[in-house]
Amino acid sequence: MGLQEEFEEHAEKAKTLPENTSNENKLILYGLYKQATVGDVNTDRPGIFYQKDRAKWDAWKAVEGKSKDEAMNDYITKVKQLQEEAAAS
Repeated sequence: MGLQEEFEEHAEKAKTLPENTSNENKLILYGLYKQATVGDVNTDRPGIFYQKDRAKWDAWKAVEGKSKDEAMNDYITKVKQLQEEAAAS
């Protein structure tokens, strides 16, 4: 299985993570997903009244500069980690 296929498979698995997955972890996944699929941030930071969008933008900005492959690998690793944590609890 190639990296792209594994990434897509884990993107589907991420949708089945428990409801109680922390916002911090969700934001990490969001940032890595955007970096892997879009690349570096290409929009302006949302305004102060858009806290959720702003947090998502910040999470994406935090991984700026990572290559697509790096972001995919980090995303896969993070999904596996969260799945293991969910299984252990």
